[in-house]
Amino acid sequence: MNKLTLTKLLTATAILLSAPAMAVDVTASGGLNTQYIFRGIPQSDEKAAGFGSIDVSQSGFYGGVWGSTVDSGSVEVDTTSGSGGSTGTDGIEYDVYGGYGGEVGDFSYGIGFTLYRYTDSFDDDYNELNLSGGWRFLSLNVDIGEYENFSGPTQDYQHSLLKAEYNGFYGSWGSFYDDFDGDYFTLGYGNTLNVADTDLFDYSFSVIYSNDTLLGSSSDTNIVVEISKSFDVFSN
Repeated sequence: MNKLTLTKLLTATAILLSAPAMAVDVTASGGLNTQYIFRGIPQSDEKAAGFGSIDVSQSGFYGGVWGSTVDSGSVEVDTTSGSGGSTGTDGIEYDVYGGYGGEVGDFSYGIGFTLYRYTDSFDDDYNELNLSGGWRFLSLNVDIGEYENFSGPTQDYQHSLLKAEYNGFYGSWGSFYDDFDGDYFTLGYGNTLNVADTDLFDYSFSVIYSNDTLLGSSSDTNIVVEISKSFDVFSN
C-alpha cells in the first residue's frame, strides 16, 4: 500500500472516531472457506483460505481493509480474462475500500472505491469505482476498474453483478466487459447458526459456474463452503 493511500485511510478513520456527536461503529470479522473464488475466478488453487477484515462506519459512510490468503498453484491463468497473476505464487490479498451508502424506502444505493493489492507478486494492482443499487430482494453492482498489468499495458474493465435473495437463498449473474471478458453464475444459501439465542457464526454454501471465456481455458464448476464470525470492536 503506498504512503498516500495509507495516510488517507488513517486520516479518514481519525475523523470518524473524533466526532462524538455522531455514532461510530468499528467491527472486525474473520473466517475460513474451502477455497477462495472471486468473481468466478479461483484465487487459492482449490485450497482452503483464511480471511478477515476491520471496518469503520458512521452515518452511511464506511471504510475498511479486508484480507485473504491466495495461492496460484502451478496453473497459469490467462490475464485477458480478468484473473491476472503469475504462476506458482502465494501470498496475501489486501483490499482497501471506502464509500457511502443509504436507503430510501425499499430502495438502496451506494458509491465507493476499492483498491486491490497483493504480496509476493501474486497479481498486480486493481483500482475500482463501485456503484450499487437495490430494490427489496434485487441488487445490481457495477464496478469500473483499471488493472496495472505488471509491465504490460494498463487494462480497463467493467464488471456487473445482478443478484436476487430470498430467505437466505440467493442467485447471481456476474459479467466482465471491455479488456476483460467472461461470465459466472452463483447459487447459494447463507444463514447464522444460533444456539440457545446465541449467534455462533455465519455460514454459507454456494455453487459457482464460470465459463471458459472467463477462465481462459475450459469452463468449471466449484462448490464453496464458508464460515465466518463478526465482532463489535467499538461503538458510541
